[in-house]
Amino acid sequence: MAFSDTGPVAAGIIPARFASTRFPGKPLAIIRGISMIERVYRQASECSLLSKVVVATDDARIFDHVAGFGGKVLMTSPDHRSGTDRIAEAMEILESQGDKFDIAVNIQGDEPFIQPGQIANAIRLFRNPEVEIATLVKSITTAADLFNPNVVKVISASNGRALLFSRSPIPYYRGKAEAEWMDAYPYFKHIGIYAYRADVLKKIARLPQAPPEVAESLEQLRWLWNGFSIYTGVTDFETIGIDTPEDLLKLTNIP
Repeated sequence: MAFSDTGPVAAGIIPARFASTRFPGKPLAIIRGISMIERVYRQASECSLLSKVVVATDDARIFDHVAGFGGKVLMTSPDHRSGTDRIAEAMEILESQGDKFDIAVNIQGDEPFIQPGQIANAIRLFRNPEVEIATLVKSITTAADLFNPNVVKVISASNGRALLFSRSPIPYYRGKAEAEWMDAYPYFKHIGIYAYRADVLKKIARLPQAPPEVAESLEQLRWLWNGFSIYTGVTDFETIGIDTPEDLLKLTNIP
């Protein structure tokens, strides 16, 4: 794989579905006058390490909205199992149009305040040739997060390679009361941005579900199960994901 002198050539792809069990039409939800998907697009476009930013959707309403504010958008299949699969198709479409990218960055469409620096941090991890998939982690600072199964925990090796992701607190600190764990070990949580080498993305999009993935409902366990390397970078930025209309209401005071 050829890299430019300044690093890999990267595409930022924002998967966006209209159908959502908990929040139908979420990408088009308005936050202080601007749709969620446009906010994500604007934030991603501020990252200087992305050569292109594009929304990948399966819905004409989202397609027309993105095109309407001047964004780049692709129509993809409605049958994808995950955002990763949608991104793989988007990369195939971009390649068929003559674009060539070393890296695809999966930028979550429900995180309208993602920081351009977070995206750049994930891309920079590919300076290490051993990195096949990159993601970010953040220090856990509260016991509430540590014991919350909706907050995914990560153990990484000393070189940053992810060893395990889990909804459970990991590692289990034997011999100490749970109230002491936060003071005894530096726990980390997963920040849900992924970047993939283009050739690796094609491979992982074909993989069947793995037993630990089914148990925890964590797609990244499929990749670890099949021997792919995931490397982590540390970020200090907190992400704000929106899963429900109630989550959206909490953001009314954010400019």
